[in-house]
Amino acid sequence: MLRDFKSYTAKLLIAQLAAEGREWLLHQLRHFRAAHKPNEYQVWQEGSHPQAILSDDILRQKLEYLHNNPVKRGLVSSPEHWRYSSAHEWLSGAEPVLRCDPWL
Repeated sequence: MLRDFKSYTAKLLIAQLAAEGREWLLHQLRHFRAAHKPNEYQVWQEGSHPQAILSDDILRQKLEYLHNNPVKRGLVSSPEHWRYSSAHEWLSGAEPVLRCDPWL
């Protein structure tokens, strides 16, 4: 099920990025793909390691991890600078690009 989800969402994302002319991001997905992968792009990290979210602390840790991914990649200097991140919404008070339901 997770494999199918990743495949489906990756195809949609790549098509959307191509339609919007976001060549710089497609280049990143092409450049950082695993060498042994047959696909042109790699959207998702390999493997699946599901973890139960049993507390607010674990959820907060996972959310911070997600928010910091664009920073670790060097795409932005701060999580809230990534336009499509919920960090942008929560920390800046700006109108969200993608709606995110509150979890606290």
